[in-house]
Amino acid sequence: MTLIGWIQAVVLFLAVLVFVKPLGGFMARVFNGERNFLSPILRPVERAIYRLGGINEDEEMAWYTYLFAVLAFSFVGLAWLYLLLRTQQWLPLNPQRFAAMSPDLAWNTAVSFMTNTNWQFYSGESTVSYFSQMAGLAWHNFVSAAAGIALAIALIRGIARTTLKTLGNFWVDLTRACLYILLPISIVGCLILVMQGVPQNFHSYETAKSVQGFSQQITGGPMASQEVIKELGTNGGGFVNANSASPNENPTPFSDFFELWLILAIGAALTYTYGKMVKDTRQGWALFIAMSILFFGGLLVVYWAEAAGNPAIHQLGIAGANMEGKEVRFGLAASTLWANTTTATSCGAVNAMHDSFTALGGLIPLVNMQLGEIIFGGVGSGLYAKLMFVVLTVFIAGLMVGRTPEFLGKKIERREVTFAILSILITPLLVLVPTAVAVLIPSGLATLGNTGPHGFSEILYAFTSTNANNGSAFAGLGPNLFYNLTTGANMLFGRFAEVIPVLALAGALAGKKAAPESAGTFTTYSPIFVGLLIGTILIVGALTFLPADALGPIVEHLLNLKGSTFQ
Repeated sequence: MTLIGWIQAVVLFLAVLVFVKPLGGFMARVFNGERNFLSPILRPVERAIYRLGGINEDEEMAWYTYLFAVLAFSFVGLAWLYLLLRTQQWLPLNPQRFAAMSPDLAWNTAVSFMTNTNWQFYSGESTVSYFSQMAGLAWHNFVSAAAGIALAIALIRGIARTTLKTLGNFWVDLTRACLYILLPISIVGCLILVMQGVPQNFHSYETAKSVQGFSQQITGGPMASQEVIKELGTNGGGFVNANSASPNENPTPFSDFFELWLILAIGAALTYTYGKMVKDTRQGWALFIAMSILFFGGLLVVYWAEAAGNPAIHQLGIAGANMEGKEVRFGLAASTLWANTTTATSCGAVNAMHDSFTALGGLIPLVNMQLGEIIFGGVGSGLYAKLMFVVLTVFIAGLMVGRTPEFLGKKIERREVTFAILSILITPLLVLVPTAVAVLIPSGLATLGNTGPHGFSEILYAFTSTNANNGSAFAGLGPNLFYNLTTGANMLFGRFAEVIPVLALAGALAGKKAAPESAGTFTTYSPIFVGLLIGTILIVGALTFLPADALGPIVEHLLNLKGSTFQ
């Protein structure tokens, strides 16, 4: 580890912190329907969208109506993308004349992008046409991110409201998230990436010859416009197979830094949005501090592990850091910072191959996702997942002091606790069960890139990543019919099985009367509460996933110490 490496991490954190309040406050005004600096330009466009869609922006929805709207919109989008991928050979903007995707791969890809996961069992530069990239994948990058933000806002309204039992209007929230937040930042960000050298064209691929006489194919296409929303919306799907390790997607150290900032910006700022909308910004800052502590804790371990290198290599008398799978343009520090960032959110973009990390270095990205997408997390999804842990922590605190649990003055009763626990249990259920099935059947073992504990880690990572709607991978695991179908189902349930209890909790809290704070109230913004919240998250994650992690990365590390490796 180096001082320069830590300075990079601190500068990134400060760049994110600077925008938490202005961006978070702006989002609060947008979703409260207040006038903002973009209103003169975008308010007429917003009204036109409502007229075309037959939407009454003043009509609000109960939680179950909001849920139905989310599901209906998502599954229509799923059908659209599946159809697009199955017919792309007949559609325009396909200069490479790519064929249609197979039915199982098209299903997996459509579910992946609809759920904001962007898990990719294909190479984009050799599989997907420009039209499919823009009208299918990039479109889902916007709307799946906007849907996540809308769900977080609905939960915040349920927590904040004491007289209304409705949660807002999904169509209005979706429109405002795209129009006022995602599109403006993406337009500016796209221009920045183009200036850094990211392609934005419709050219066919170019073939170049090196001075040694070797031929190389140079990819092009509308890359910058997809790159910016893939990071900003914490989607993560790469235009090309190498993702953000590719010089086309990520050409310079500044583009690397800027893309990292995009990944964290909205997830971090939504904590302040939450504080503004519940009329107590201390609540939002408490969540931001808890997220930041977990973020730097993970970074410390993964950076140390990769800087220390592989113990099995050391047994051969070769010292040094682990540079295997790293992009040498950015170095060890930037690669570990990216790995921690992309899994502390639900982005999944990579600038290094996680499969090549040391055992303990690979463990941290795995644990980041196993904790439930709560270390900043995806846009919107990170906040609502974190708030479910807040409810559970409030319940535990109430048991400890012998008082009825209260959250912002509202009584937390059996129904609310049940919804929170159901939401938290979904992750281990959808990760551990399919992992156990995969290691017991031939098709689950057929496409492993490695044997032993590292091979087990590849399977565990795949189901963890797809369930967390992250999309990064231990890239040694190859696709087949079994994994196309099971990871697709895992992504689907990983997104929507959690959404149901989240909105049900919002509906249960909406309209509940709030009692004023008293001397006996357990505050949910104090350092004690932040510590208790972090402890609850770590204990739940450790108790649930430690046995599985012990069979994979931990055993691999212990065997590496003895000089054993796995191929």
